[in-house]
Amino acid sequence: MLAAAGSLAAAIWAALHLRTLLLAAVAFLFLADYFKNRRPKNYPPGPMRLPFVGCLLYLDLKQPHIAVQKFVKKYGNILSWEFANIPSVVVTGMPLIKEVFTQLEPNFLNRPVTCLRKHLFKNNGLIFSSGQTWKEQRRFALMTLRNFGLGKKSLEQCIQEESRHLVEAIREERGQPFDPHFNINNAVSNIICSVTFGERFEYQDSQFQEMLRLLDEAICLESSVMCQLYNIFPRILHYLPGSHQTVFRNWEKLKLFVSDIVDNHRKDWDPDEPRDFIDAFLKEMTKTTLASNSQRSACLSLSLFFFKINRISCFLSEKVQAEIDKVIGQGRQPSLADRESMPYTNAVIHEVQRIGNIIPFNVPREGAVNTKLAGFDLPKGIMILTNLTALHRDPKEWATPDEFNPEHFLENGQFKKRESFLPFSMGKRACLGEQLARSELFIFITSLIQKFTFKPPVNEKLSLQFRMSVTVSPVSHRICAIPRL
Repeated sequence: MLAAAGSLAAAIWAALHLRTLLLAAVAFLFLADYFKNRRPKNYPPGPMRLPFVGCLLYLDLKQPHIAVQKFVKKYGNILSWEFANIPSVVVTGMPLIKEVFTQLEPNFLNRPVTCLRKHLFKNNGLIFSSGQTWKEQRRFALMTLRNFGLGKKSLEQCIQEESRHLVEAIREERGQPFDPHFNINNAVSNIICSVTFGERFEYQDSQFQEMLRLLDEAICLESSVMCQLYNIFPRILHYLPGSHQTVFRNWEKLKLFVSDIVDNHRKDWDPDEPRDFIDAFLKEMTKTTLASNSQRSACLSLSLFFFKINRISCFLSEKVQAEIDKVIGQGRQPSLADRESMPYTNAVIHEVQRIGNIIPFNVPREGAVNTKLAGFDLPKGIMILTNLTALHRDPKEWATPDEFNPEHFLENGQFKKRESFLPFSMGKRACLGEQLARSELFIFITSLIQKFTFKPPVNEKLSLQFRMSVTVSPVSHRICAIPRL
């Protein structure tokens, strides 16, 4: 009897002891999270952060840039917002955005790196690197892109040639419903491939189509719940299945694809006659600490690739066709020299970018030092998010902010630049490929509208829904491209 009572007492004590240990562990984790994430007294206002997950539970992950706007209205143009364990502020309004990217830009030149991206890129590449690594890679990339055609007639001819391939690929659909996504991605990526790899890829190239699919899937999955959880608990999630593992596998395949091209370049590489970006990079590797292996070259090449694929859109308009017919006609291809004579087409392209809003929070910046902004104290390491959604829909800046209206970029019939239009960001970390992207947008869109009238399939309605990932992009859709006579 006494033995049974003793066993029961021991079992109760063991259970209580285990519960005590668990409660103590949880309390310790909460206290550690609290002290780790304590903010200065003069910190920007915002919703109460929850342990570990920050403000993520307040967001609709399918449209976070829309969900955050109600908090901007409540707390103001400098909103503290914790993305899991990353202290962040959302900056709204042109005056503050301008201050961050001009007077205070030296304080915000770094990029924040999540656990996911650190695992993928190890602080390499143009987009996610910081400090001296970023300076060296950007200087090299700018110099090399200029050497291989950026801003020159040769690159314009390359874009025109690719537009011919794109037109022919779409013509082969014979006016039947088709999904334009990968044809357009193929065309856009071929321009940067020509500069980076020294070659373009046919639209029927199964390996390259698979690479485009892997990249598209990886970018889309990065905003998934499992990827967000990986950023909070990387050591635990590293061993669990989920979408983050798909992202890892896809990027490894993409890196291997580029690394194989780099290795092939080495076989017949002549340092005195570089053929493309990779040849120039191989030469740079022999004289600087910029990179030491093909993995870093792959990251830099993929950065350029990423920049290009996520910057192109299209719009269809009878008024655009009328301007094309007047200025260019059907007998020749569009050229960049036509842009000045086509203000309405140029305005339509800019309005597409404003409404499209493909990077709604801009590419984030990180504070390199403690900084005071609009009277608030921002600690070193804080992530700065630029509220481009609010800027591009600001009624103080745009006459009809929620409507597609090319008149936003026209004045007395002439094209008008707008300071509050920032699809490529601004400052020293503005989009490296802005000039190239603008050239592609004009030539591709004008060439397509010159040759086709685009319509939705019979009994189908085009959706304005989007998918949220690193960028905002249309959901899968079909259109009909009717050849113009």
